[in-house]
Amino acid sequence: MAATVPAYAGEGEVGNQEIESLIESLPKIPFLRKFHCYKYDGFWYVENHLRAVLSCKKHFRFQDSDILLASFPKCGTTWLKAIVYTIVNRQRYPIGSDDHPLLTNNPHALVHYFEIDLYGNNDVPDLSNMHAPRLFATHASALSLGDEVKNKSGCKIIYICRNPKDCFVSLWHFLPKLRAVEAATTVSLDELFDSFCSGVNAYGPFWDHVLEHWKVSLAMPEKVMFLSYEQIIEQPDHYVKKIAEFLGCPFSGVEEDERVVNGIVKMCSFTHLSQLEANKSGRTQRGARHDTLFRCGVIGDSNNLLSSDMINKIDQITQDKFSPYGLKI
Repeated sequence: MAATVPAYAGEGEVGNQEIESLIESLPKIPFLRKFHCYKYDGFWYVENHLRAVLSCKKHFRFQDSDILLASFPKCGTTWLKAIVYTIVNRQRYPIGSDDHPLLTNNPHALVHYFEIDLYGNNDVPDLSNMHAPRLFATHASALSLGDEVKNKSGCKIIYICRNPKDCFVSLWHFLPKLRAVEAATTVSLDELFDSFCSGVNAYGPFWDHVLEHWKVSLAMPEKVMFLSYEQIIEQPDHYVKKIAEFLGCPFSGVEEDERVVNGIVKMCSFTHLSQLEANKSGRTQRGARHDTLFRCGVIGDSNNLLSSDMINKIDQITQDKFSPYGLKI
């Protein structure tokens, strides 16, 4: 059974003059030869995602029990959605049950993006029937969704990042598979690499995106949990437990004895998820084929594609950007 698909109210409200006027006033650059990116609040967005972010900021109100999963694209979001959904719903859907939603649904059907699913297509969703804790996701900077995200609600944010070289390579393989860009003129690896390094790409700059959430996690550790893809791969059981503790639903002694943590790790593993029929066929709402979300799932795949000069360039940018703040990925 999938998560309830929200009904929609006030359709067309996203296209109000206030939002349209703001978009028209923003810096604008070409992206992937077919689209444009607009700079808002320090980050670049394609137009439909920006319109949805602005609508979300205007209409959405966080509840104290809400959980927001934030990430730059291709940093482990699908995996994080599966893990968190399974953790918070483990009483409703015990691990090993034949009717567990993760067995028949892609993780993106269970945890919806604000800007891609809920507020996309000029919609304002009716979320009144969602049970607590409500799970949401975004590739936007979480802080761009309004002051209450940080200051006025008790909602929790889990941010996942990834080595930028592997993030870029995953993005390179993924973009042509999106329905929205399948008809676009092919962009070369060098072109996309230059765009990524300059920060002029959808949701970029990557380094600013990561740093913004890193800083808030240091200042408000009870509010923001900062994780890396590499950490979870290396110690999955440890971080499943840490996530549960952060969300206020730690595993009991009985659950520990029954190896529930290990059961979640296995259920949400790349090997298991990639073999499920729900992840071999079909598409997400944004047009991504489900199978493209499970391409590789390893650390260091960038070494198979990037030249030594490319690797050195990203490493140098990362060092320059992150080292002043004590961040290592």
